[in-house]
Amino acid sequence: MKKQIMLCAISNVQSGGCSEDCAFCAQSAKYKTGIDTYTFKDPSVVVEEAKKARASGAIGFCLVTSGTGLDAEKTEYLSSLAARIKKEVDGLFLISSAGIADTHSLLELKRGGVDSYNHNLETSREFYPSICSTHTWEARYETCENARSAGLMLCVGGIFGLGESDKDRESLFNSLKSLNPMSSPINFFMPTPALPIKECSVNTDKALEIIRQAKAALPNTVIMSAGGREMMFGDRQVEIFNAGCDAIIVGDYLTTCGQEPSRDFEILKQAGLEPLLECPFHF
Repeated sequence: MKKQIMLCAISNVQSGGCSEDCAFCAQSAKYKTGIDTYTFKDPSVVVEEAKKARASGAIGFCLVTSGTGLDAEKTEYLSSLAARIKKEVDGLFLISSAGIADTHSLLELKRGGVDSYNHNLETSREFYPSICSTHTWEARYETCENARSAGLMLCVGGIFGLGESDKDRESLFNSLKSLNPMSSPINFFMPTPALPIKECSVNTDKALEIIRQAKAALPNTVIMSAGGREMMFGDRQVEIFNAGCDAIIVGDYLTTCGQEPSRDFEILKQAGLEPLLECPFHF
């Protein structure tokens, strides 16, 4: 039997205008990156995106908002949106990513139909002050603990190529291991002229090594190749699966375009793999 790969899609339901200063993020209002900015996408549009994602083979569907965290307005919007998607689209595993959050707000998301919460640690505790000054790494870790307390599955990973050291990556993987996540997105930094970090500090061979390290540290976690996959690996994308990748994002990312889903299916076929047809998680 061929190994099956989980496909996930993203909807950027609130874009830009974030008050945080994360040095890798085009959504920060501090950096003039020229991305589209809007507040709360029309729910009908998001539902259609969810239907399209499911039809293209995606099992996971992530609702992403910009900004510091999950306030009352976002909580209400995401909860009602999740409930509508669950009613109108069969078989989708719903993830939400809305920043720093307390347990009460996360419980509301769960009641609405969200299955998992994504909040990446991004990098090591030690290196984090080098890339963000407006909130702490500890606040991110606490949010992950809150998600687990709320009964949500946990999706937590990091972004690589920010100038972090091997020791930083080891520290991050140890922190991720302590959280025992359901899934872990592996992102690679893609430079944008307006951002303060000017280049990605890892090459393709190093990126494959990072995926191998992630799988070794988290053998029971779904390792997902997320942002930066197409640009980092190019015609070597098939190699991510041998390195330990269990899932990929299909379609567009938050502020950048992904490749056509047909290309993703070609890569899976080339690797002797096939898309997962049903969600492996109980929800």
